[in-house]
Amino acid sequence: MTTIGLIPARYQSSRFPGKPLVKLLGKPMIIWVAQLTAKALGKENVYVVTDSRQIKEVVEDFGFRRPYEL
Repeated sequence: MTTIGLIPARYQSSRFPGKPLVKLLGKPMIIWVAQLTAKALGKENVYVVTDSRQIKEVVEDFGFRRPYEL
């Protein structure tokens, strides 16, 4: 059995729009979360689920995947 990690990342949040792309120590927040999840599950088992092309592009630039295309 394989365990996968699905990380939700919405760009249009009512409290903090764009939060997943905010940089912490020079790296977008969503990448910190994806990399920590990859340590536990393996990078091939980590998916970022988003409604944003901006987040999609950042995630793919760092080598992570999305479960489907927009």
